[in-house]
Amino acid sequence: MALTHAHASGMGGMRAAGDLVARVQMARGMRIQEAKAYVAERLKVSVSELTDPVIMTEIRDDLQIGLVTPLPGCAKGIEAKFRIAEVLGVDINCVQCFKDRTA
Repeated sequence: MALTHAHASGMGGMRAAGDLVARVQMARGMRIQEAKAYVAERLKVSVSELTDPVIMTEIRDDLQIGLVTPLPGCAKGIEAKFRIAEVLGVDINCVQCFKDRTA
């Protein structure tokens, strides 16, 4: 977990795509390069664009997958997590718990 966090922080965390890469690493058991390639493919960007906070802010806003400082009308909290799970094709425990509770 510490290494995953260090790599994610180095990629800008939520300002870029570090949080998404870390989530994929943990959910799918991927190595860092493999996870970066997977996230880049799912977001339809290049791997180098994953670390660009300007590009990623636009992508995060377009896909509604959360921003560090959400603007009015932007997804936040559980709504953003639902979208992250959908976009990345991974299971997120709190999303699943929420779905189970409402079913």
